[in-house]
Amino acid sequence: MRPIRLDMAGFTVFRDETTVDFTDADFFALVGPTGSGKSTVLDAICFALYGTVPRWGGTRGLANALAPSAAEARVRLVFESAGARYVATRVVRRDSRGNVKTANAGLQLMPAGFDVTKLDTGLSPEDLGEVVAGTPAEMDEAVLEAVGLPYEQFTSCVLLPQGQFADFLHAKPATRQQILVNLLGLGVYEEVQKRATARAAQAEAKLEAVDQLLAGLTDVDDDALARATAQADRMRELAAAVSDAVPELEAARATARDATAALDALDAELAVLGAVRAPDGVAEVARAVTTARAEAEAAARAVSLAEEREEKLRGELAAAGDESALRRQLDAYAERERVAGQVETVRAAMEAAEAEHEAAAEALAQARAAAERAEEELAAAFRAHEEAKATDQAMALRAHLVDGAPCPVCEQVVTDVPAVPAGSAVARAVEAGKAARAASEATKRVVQERDAAARELDRVLLRVRTEHDGLRSRLAELDDRLAGAPTADSLRERLAEHARLRRALDEAAAGVRAGREAARRARGTLDTAEERMRASWRRFDGTRDGLARFGPPAADRDDVAAAWAALADWAGAEARRRETERSGLAAAVAEAEQAATAVAERIAGILTDAGLPATDDPVRAATVAVERAEADRRRLVERREQAAELREQRAGHERAAQVARALAGHLRANNFERWLLAEALDLLVDGASRILRELSGGQYDLVHDKGEFFVVDHHDAGLRRGVRTLSGGETFQASLALALALSEQLAGMSTTAASLESIVLDEGFGTLDAATLDTVAATLENLAARGDRMVGVVTHVPALAERIPVRFEVRKDARSARVERVGR
Repeated sequence: MRPIRLDMAGFTVFRDETTVDFTDADFFALVGPTGSGKSTVLDAICFALYGTVPRWGGTRGLANALAPSAAEARVRLVFESAGARYVATRVVRRDSRGNVKTANAGLQLMPAGFDVTKLDTGLSPEDLGEVVAGTPAEMDEAVLEAVGLPYEQFTSCVLLPQGQFADFLHAKPATRQQILVNLLGLGVYEEVQKRATARAAQAEAKLEAVDQLLAGLTDVDDDALARATAQADRMRELAAAVSDAVPELEAARATARDATAALDALDAELAVLGAVRAPDGVAEVARAVTTARAEAEAAARAVSLAEEREEKLRGELAAAGDESALRRQLDAYAERERVAGQVETVRAAMEAAEAEHEAAAEALAQARAAAERAEEELAAAFRAHEEAKATDQAMALRAHLVDGAPCPVCEQVVTDVPAVPAGSAVARAVEAGKAARAASEATKRVVQERDAAARELDRVLLRVRTEHDGLRSRLAELDDRLAGAPTADSLRERLAEHARLRRALDEAAAGVRAGREAARRARGTLDTAEERMRASWRRFDGTRDGLARFGPPAADRDDVAAAWAALADWAGAEARRRETERSGLAAAVAEAEQAATAVAERIAGILTDAGLPATDDPVRAATVAVERAEADRRRLVERREQAAELREQRAGHERAAQVARALAGHLRANNFERWLLAEALDLLVDGASRILRELSGGQYDLVHDKGEFFVVDHHDAGLRRGVRTLSGGETFQASLALALALSEQLAGMSTTAASLESIVLDEGFGTLDAATLDTVAATLENLAARGDRMVGVVTHVPALAERIPVRFEVRKDARSARVERVGR
């Protein structure tokens, strides 16, 4: 896998849209201060491919992908693998509940020659090439097929993140073996072994099935074929004999059918002639018609007389005058009497209301006079109260005077002070004022009540007078209307005559309706009788038409009973004449049937001799027997051929099972694959040992024993030490040697698409001394100079960064991190 271009937006520290173009960056460094986001660039590459990052702790750390306060993160990686170019895209969003989920994930195979700079023009995803995966689940399998490495091996051999650089070095033998299996594609041999086992099982199952089929193919020898051929020949001879006898049988049966048809025709004529007889009651039909016709004519005459009487009464009722006008005049007399009575009643009420109104006016005047007197008394009480107040004030001053002292009001000397009266004049005046006020208010209420009563009497008197005037006007109108009219008694007599005539008219109308109903029933009875007559004639005509081929006599159309009697007599005579011919036809039928039976018995004997059941269709039975015998012979021939083919198939399945079992035995994991892994590990350790010797200045070699890694320390008399005893710098050197060896050697050894086309290191350079750092830099330069690997490092060591031709400087401000390419 070789990255070409990385686009990020909203991803961790890269809040703004950021693009890292790795085109022609065969040897590059990601440089920048600690915490600026250098490792995040590698995280984005890993996330675009596998949906997670080593330092997130699995997919549950998906929320780490979002920049602070961002709702969406997008990562798009264009990369090459095994000569094909792909684009991987992942989009992460936070929903309204705060949950972070993958909203979109896809992998597309880009067309050959696609210019990645076109991505800056905002191409839609549909323009990027063939969709290989469209969901996160599909991405797992598609990325594994494209890159050739699962997530764990990718982060151990291609992109080596911080904290996991020494994983391959310190891994358990079983884990390291699985990594090599994935890198070298040795799983293909396990798959071949599984398929070989499956094919062997399939071949053995087919072999068993063929054996079962062969067990069912018995009795297919030459004797069975000879017996089937002889049976077919006998059935053909039987068919020929039956075919010769069938025409004779058909001729005998035809003769019998003709004789039977003649007898059946004669019997049919006898049945038709014997069924001719007059219907019951045909003689009464004519009498019923005559009676019903007379009754209908009598009912029609009665209706005519009733209608004449009804019309006469209508004329008399019309001459008696308009009943409604007479009733209106009589109603006017009644209304006048009622209105006259109401006038007298209202006049008396009006006179009473006038008298009451005058009394109320007098009482109102008296109340108003009493109210005026009460007001005057209240004013006098008020004045007396004022005088009493002045008197009390003087009395108050007098209590302080002594004889010969000056008056405090007039300043005159008072020689003789009068005595102070007992009690207060003001209290007496107040009591008198309260009594006067109560009397005044009482007289005012009386005035108000009598004034309200007077106004109410005014309204009542006005209403009574208005009603009296209206009644007098209505009485005058009625007098004018009845001027010159007949008297009330005369009107009552004329209305009584009207009632008598109307009752008579109603009785006449009822008689007309009853007569019409009787006439309708009489006509119905007549129609029924005539319909019976017509039905009798139709039945007669139908019967006679059915006998037309026999030449029946002419009918008397005036008397249906006579016509039926004549037809029945003629039919009886014709039937007796045909009875004399029937015995000869019956004898001919019996003779023909006997001849046909004899031929049929002869054919049945032929079938029985051949072992076949008797049937009504001997030709078909013989033909079926021939076809069955020939089919049996053909099936026998086919079974013989099938048995030969099955024996050939059995030999082939047996050979296939043996070959597949042998291949599966050779490819068992404890044989072939173990040998391959041992060879691969030997090559890997040899290459890593050479690189480690160069990196350590000749101090260390790398060896392995039973899957465990050891170093040989040449500065300590060749002491062999476990790799876990190495210092931090020494562990870095050994891990780097293994990583470089994987990059150099295993790509050529792999049998799958897993090609280590790039290696990116994110650890350990700050722990190296100057000499070792120079050696590491030279080693990386030599690896990059070969041109078949992309080499990348993440470092903040200036001495190493300055020796790398392409640098991506990562800087971070308060809002977002940015990447700038410097160098070539």
